Amino acid sequence: MPRYALKIEYDGGPFAGWQAQADQPSVQGALEAALARLDAGFAAGARVAAAGRTDAGVHATGQVAHADLEKDWDPFRLSEALNWHLKPAPVAVLAAAQVPQDFHARFSATGRRYTFRLISRRAPVTHERGRVWQVLQPLDLEAIRAGAAHLVGLHDFTTFRSTMCQAKSPVKSLDEIRIEALEVPHGMEYRFHLSARSFLHNQVRSIVGTLERVGAGAWPPARVAEALAARSRAACGPVCPPQGLYLTEAVYPSDPFGD
Repeated sequence: MPRYALKIEYDGGPFAGWQAQADQPSVQGALEAALARLDAGFAAGARVAAAGRTDAGVHATGQVAHADLEKDWDPFRLSEALNWHLKPAPVAVLAAAQVPQDFHARFSATGRRYTFRLISRRAPVTHERGRVWQVLQPLDLEAIRAGAAHLVGLHDFTTFRSTMCQAKSPVKSLDEIRIEALEVPHGMEYRFHLSARSFLHNQVRSIVGTLERVGAGAWPPARVAEALAARSRAACGPVCPPQGLYLTEAVYPSDPFGD
């Protein structure tokens, strides 16, 4: 059975997350339903595996999944057929590629990259509603960057993970937090770019929620280091909502899509 990698983009708003659930819509469920229209194995209940199990409301511009199909497909024709059958769900297959049998979307990945979008302005967002987190107060970019610097590197991130996190260890290496600021009409957009081999449950949202408090002046930057050292969920700042979070890339030793 040939194995295919799929690069997927989706709006997470209508879904209860990536993972298939019996009684709620999921991105995995939408993709598998489309595959079932094309492949007998998926019609019989085969499953796809993904690089990251995004939560309810979280978006993706570079999710990667793999699927074992019963016949050979030209990758372009496969992506076109899947996009036809995915309508009208806000899910798109950006690219497909045949990959070796030992390729695994989750376990072969050597890194993940997320972006969180935060808009600061008084007027409500309109076009970006459901795709960003909006706060009303102005933020201090340099203070945010100073707070973020305490989190880069290998740390015990107990403070910044959900109490429901199933990871065996809270120790993770956060390779990068890069924050950029872009002008929007009557406000600013802040984009938080985070890279790591893997992330804990709610780690990105916990970090961004804490750094927003730094930018708003409620926390000094040094308090981020104190919260990290506390290794206690009680020391974390507010967890920000999911709609500003995007899985932008899964990194592999060799890019399965060749781009």
